[in-house]
Amino acid sequence: MDTMADQPLHVTVIIGSTRAGRVCDTVGAWFAERARLRDDLAVEVLDLAAYAFPACYPEEATPSMRRFADTVAGADAFVVVTPEYHRSFPASLKQAIDFAYDEWQAKPVGIVAYGSGSCGHYAVEQLRTVFTALHAVTMRDWVGIDLLAAGIDESCRPLDTDDRLRAVAAMLDQLTWWGRALRAGRRDQPYVS
Repeated sequence: MDTMADQPLHVTVIIGSTRAGRVCDTVGAWFAERARLRDDLAVEVLDLAAYAFPACYPEEATPSMRRFADTVAGADAFVVVTPEYHRSFPASLKQAIDFAYDEWQAKPVGIVAYGSGSCGHYAVEQLRTVFTALHAVTMRDWVGIDLLAAGIDESCRPLDTDDRLRAVAAMLDQLTWWGRALRAGRRDQPYVS
């Protein structure tokens, strides 16, 4: 019998930087490849650079804003890939997060963060605060990458070190547990914010 519990968890990996010359898409592709090795996950990549978001928040949602919110609504869980900029995360990511609200509720969020000399710790802490306000659940474990340390190739693609793969596995195990539990909870009783 095919039940919802047997279905793979639909995970959307969000590429959070739109900056020219970014490496966020490289780091995101590396992570998505690792996540796709799991049979219990159906992984989709959402690149914010592919959206024509307005510079100012309009009175009515634009088609790009609606398309983004619909993608968020259709996911069971998320992994946000972000650089750390000035001890936080990019404005492009905050803008996109703000284009959805109810769509984030009662869903888990994992984080892959990176920086030059930093593993993205401050970006992670800022994102935890934002997602808590949106009634989403962030994972305790996260994947941090220092672009200036060993274990990065010339294109800024992370190498598969044992520590890094353990961090990916731990975060995805937590995301999967929370994703299944919250998917069942949303099915059985609508979330009340």
